[in-house]
Amino acid sequence: MGALGQFAEAGHGYYFFPKLEGEISNRMKFRGRDMLVWSLNNYLGLANHPEVRKADADAAAKYGMASPMGARMMSGQTIYHEQLERELADFEHKEAAYLLNFGYMGMVSIIDSMIDRHDVVVYDSDAHACILDGLRMHIGKRFVYPHNNMEKFEQQLKHAKKVTEQSGGGILVITEGVYGMAGDCGNLRGILQFKDQYGFRLLIDDAHGFGTMGRTGAGTSEDQDVMDQVDVYFGTFAKAMAGIGAFVASEKRIIKSLAYNMRSQIYAKSLPMPMVIGSLKRIELIRNHPEIKDKLWIIANALQNGLKAKGFDLGRTQSPVTPVYFKGGVGEATQIVADLRENYAIFCSVVVYPVVPKGVIMLRLIPTAAHTLEDVEYTVNSFSEVKQKLDEGKFSTGGVPLLGEAF
Repeated sequence: MGALGQFAEAGHGYYFFPKLEGEISNRMKFRGRDMLVWSLNNYLGLANHPEVRKADADAAAKYGMASPMGARMMSGQTIYHEQLERELADFEHKEAAYLLNFGYMGMVSIIDSMIDRHDVVVYDSDAHACILDGLRMHIGKRFVYPHNNMEKFEQQLKHAKKVTEQSGGGILVITEGVYGMAGDCGNLRGILQFKDQYGFRLLIDDAHGFGTMGRTGAGTSEDQDVMDQVDVYFGTFAKAMAGIGAFVASEKRIIKSLAYNMRSQIYAKSLPMPMVIGSLKRIELIRNHPEIKDKLWIIANALQNGLKAKGFDLGRTQSPVTPVYFKGGVGEATQIVADLRENYAIFCSVVVYPVVPKGVIMLRLIPTAAHTLEDVEYTVNSFSEVKQKLDEGKFSTGGVPLLGEAF
């Protein structure tokens, strides 16, 4: 059953696979009770924005969920898919963009399509699972460097260069813009200082940075002022856009190559029309209403500053992602989460080993533009009370309690 699956019988439906009900918002229902929710990647609060809901509904009424019927290459191409690609490319200051039906499989397919056995990949150790799964398909060499460690990064570049000098291939460097668990950013500037010397291409997965980072929301590459040096930019609709799908942006010849070679797109159904037309409305709002992103950052800064003022360890976050670290094991983690839900009506995600080291508990909070400063104040005070209980040993347990044993 694996590291987490071994606890499935005790935790299913509560700690794992919980059901949140009601409209997507800062407040939803969990097991019939109202909860203050900090676990949704609805960064900009667009999931229930009235203009977004209307665009989604109107498109669904006009086209249904089946249209277009087929893969893009065969029968799933529309003027709206092409329009959204042009607008995304323009937003990212790239020559072209291509829509992807899902972010996870899109990234797997991008990696698979861009490299062959002669090429070498150099990637960050904290890479997302979709990157790792893409690399599993690579039959050539790959070298990993410790997270954001530029000294080790250059060492791996040297190894990669030796291989490509013999194979005649190229080097692809992969990093994330914002790392979704710890909330810190890939060191894009540090990576790019080696680009001329080693001649690599840079692919960034900016799932959590697109829409949230940078002056206009164009992402982490904009935030670090390196948009023109990023060769391939990947963003998803599942976070700030509050939807489904993704896109990749680059120069025209790379996008054309990907469009004709990405197996997850060639052999899978095109992104449904309501999501495409709805995404046109979403990108319009992001471009024309910067106050939405500003609200997100007001909430994020208030939450993070408030928690830090109370002595909480937020690690190295540089983004709205707000990890809160505690000391303890799986047993303490379940008790903390249950206490927050049952006694404080706060719902947030918990992360334990093997995602974080043994002896570490991470509660991940995702602030959004839908939250309020009152939400922040209540959460900071509640976390302080819970931490005091933990420090006093009230959550000590020898194992994972069944829900009935805890309450």
